[in-house]
Amino acid sequence: MAVENNKQMQRWLAVGLLMSVLLIVGLALIIPVVNKGMELNESKNALAFKLQQYERILAEKDTVTASMAKIKQQHDTQGYFNGQGTDALASAELQEFIKKAIVDAGGQLSSTQAIPMPSKDEFNRITVRVRMTGNSEVLRAVLYKIETSTPLIIIDQIDIRPMRGVRNRITRQIQPSNDMNVNFQAVSFMRKEAQ
Repeated sequence: MAVENNKQMQRWLAVGLLMSVLLIVGLALIIPVVNKGMELNESKNALAFKLQQYERILAEKDTVTASMAKIKQQHDTQGYFNGQGTDALASAELQEFIKKAIVDAGGQLSSTQAIPMPSKDEFNRITVRVRMTGNSEVLRAVLYKIETSTPLIIIDQIDIRPMRGVRNRITRQIQPSNDMNVNFQAVSFMRKEAQ
């Protein structure tokens, strides 16, 4: 009976050892497969979420395109950009506008000079350097006229200096002057022609 108990114990031990080996081998194979499956499932869910976002964006494409066309049309009708065909014509128009604004305000135009500027993006920058003289009321009127103009004109690099007074021949004293020398750059924009 002791021999039979010993044999039965050895069988149970062998079965237990076999089960342990099978369990270890099973876990060694199953755990990586389960982990990889969970990783793939998370990746699938992330891709499905991105796909839903792209489908939503794509569904709004026509609305966005129509809105962009409407905004572009509004900008074109508002006349913010110079409509001349070339930079030279736009520069000449800008110089003529500024000359008229200064003369109408009672100032004196000393000079205007077109400054060539490199193009950026889809716009050409039309820049004119202006020198004028006049009092503060003349300057205010000129700046107001430029500020409210169409196409849009921006004042850049303004330099205002008082003019020296004139010496009185009788009293030999310098009489103060309200006039000023004003230098500034006027900048306008025009769209580049489609190439």
